[in-house]
Amino acid sequence: MLHPATDAVASLADARFEQAITRLSEYLAIPAISCDPDHFDDVRRLAARVRDDLAALGMNGCRVLELDGALPIVVAEWHGRPGAPTVLIYGHLDLQPVKGERWDTPPHVATRVGDRLYARGAADDMGGWMSHVAALQAWFDEAGGPPCNVKLIIEGEEEIGSPNLTRFMDTYPEVFEADVMVLTDCENPSVDVPGLTVSLRGLMEVEITCAALTADGHSGLWGNMVPDVSTALAKLIARLVDDNGRPTFGLIDVSEDWRASAAAIDPEVIRDGAHIMDGLRSLPEAGRSAAEWLWRQPAITVVATTYPTLDRKKNALRQAASALLSVRLAPEHTQQGMLDEITALVTKDPPGGVQVTVTPKGWSGEGWLYTPRGAAFEAADRAYQRAWGSPLRRVGVGGSIPFVAIFGQRYANLPLILNGVMDPRTTAHGPNESLHLGVFRKAIAANVYLLAELAALPREA
Repeated sequence: MLHPATDAVASLADARFEQAITRLSEYLAIPAISCDPDHFDDVRRLAARVRDDLAALGMNGCRVLELDGALPIVVAEWHGRPGAPTVLIYGHLDLQPVKGERWDTPPHVATRVGDRLYARGAADDMGGWMSHVAALQAWFDEAGGPPCNVKLIIEGEEEIGSPNLTRFMDTYPEVFEADVMVLTDCENPSVDVPGLTVSLRGLMEVEITCAALTADGHSGLWGNMVPDVSTALAKLIARLVDDNGRPTFGLIDVSEDWRASAAAIDPEVIRDGAHIMDGLRSLPEAGRSAAEWLWRQPAITVVATTYPTLDRKKNALRQAASALLSVRLAPEHTQQGMLDEITALVTKDPPGGVQVTVTPKGWSGEGWLYTPRGAAFEAADRAYQRAWGSPLRRVGVGGSIPFVAIFGQRYANLPLILNGVMDPRTTAHGPNESLHLGVFRKAIAANVYLLAELAALPREA
């Protein structure tokens, strides 16, 4: 049975929606960019502000935790319901950089345009965890506290891959103890349908280098008798993909159950969200749904090369040429397995006999695949049905989110509810990032009901 004040709490949270936007806008004004040392103090300043605000809200044990060489995490707890489940809510306060991007509005000034709020971090992830804070505020003011025990963990390094999250878990294991975990940094398939993330792709970066000469050579004198490493590199990359640019190896057999439960992706959502030019269309599905291609299959992108740019042209055969590939791994893949397959494909009979080396470098992260089962997920479906008019739809993440894999591996025995406030038009990590205010409003209501539904579960659920 739900807490008797649940509907009143939801009404209060909705009545205070504009206040939640104001608080969110204040946070967004602090450029907490975690990849830039010039903004480390901003990360710490925002962390201190959030700590103080959570204490004023009614949470206990509010503190900023730091480790040597790490940016902080904010921790707050409330244990006012003995015997009730403890729900841990995770979010992150750090931001992606904006330097060099062309924004239509100031990136660190929350700007309302129609039904969207534009600012760096508006949806990724300030709006995500703020939707929980707004729900908690209503619970404290209407009912003296939430119906279950709650922990908040707001990280300051997610946008640089959460390099120290495992250290925090090892150093402060008691902070992470919970019965249910709600990780709020994910996307909804549309502004009308809420998403429950159940998979993400892994990531590795691989450099392929072709070498043939000890010095650059004259292309007119030696062309046709000397290997051209530039064309050899292009041909080797082409071996890895089909005519549509999709990998020719490593494709996964996806179960019919997954196909039936996964949310569909409308072609117009792809066109709009990916900014496809007029006159072009998304790639053909070729027997697999768009959701499967985006969430469950590998992908390869050339992210850098040593090819000369137009302003550095030179009529010469080059000594060597390299390309850095970003390889998205299916959730089931291992990095070593994919590296072995790529190496085998590009080193066998290389064009012109060039010398080929394959080297992993740069970013890497494991994928994650999860099957949501049990009462906690049934409770989440009920909560979202009330707030959104739709239960959660199973979605994946085409990108790679290291903290999800860390939580997924370390707390695999716990229910992990991955939600968020992003939608296909959010443009996270890009210019003009925005939060759909209708999604934000429904997320706050869903979080009110989610705490009530989880509080009603048996402790072992």
